[in-house]
Amino acid sequence: MDNKENYAQYMKLFLEENSKVNLISKNDEKFLWEKHIFDSLAFSKFYEKYCKTPKFELLDIGTGGGFPSVPIAIKYPEIEVTALDSIGKKIRAVETIGKGLGLKNLHPVCMRVENLDKKFDIVTSRAVSSLKNICAYALPKLKENGYFVAYKSRKAPNEIEEAKNILQKYKAKITDIIEYELPLDEKITRNLIIISK
Repeated sequence: MDNKENYAQYMKLFLEENSKVNLISKNDEKFLWEKHIFDSLAFSKFYEKYCKTPKFELLDIGTGGGFPSVPIAIKYPEIEVTALDSIGKKIRAVETIGKGLGLKNLHPVCMRVENLDKKFDIVTSRAVSSLKNICAYALPKLKENGYFVAYKSRKAPNEIEEAKNILQKYKAKITDIIEYELPLDEKITRNLIIISK
């Protein structure tokens, strides 16, 4: 399923939903691929390095317009992806996009993360909150030997310092920081902070 046609169809459906619900700013629409989809697909850098078994369950906290949950579900049909957000209209948009793409492995859920009574092999979160805050939500939802993949900007070192206590509380540690750049004219460096439990 990971081909250009699928992503072209995905972008078309996303822009249709974005015209009804403000998922990303109008200004960002022209950088939908570079800033949002390509960024979401950086997950593959983690996957290739750490995922030994292809089948597992993933929770995306604060999925918003479906980033990184939908691009991950497109690229990896063997991963069961729960896209979680507490804002109903955003989850309905993700549901519509998922149905339009025929994604059987995408499960949009409208709920606050603290009310979700389940643990996952992998948790992701992109552009939601500080690392310290998001770790407090993500780490309790992570299975033993699971990974939390936090998408972060270059402010990563400060955020890691602030998150030390919460990492200790859940006996979690930072395993890796994978750096990459977005395909834009201006240099925008991003990080995947990989936390293991």
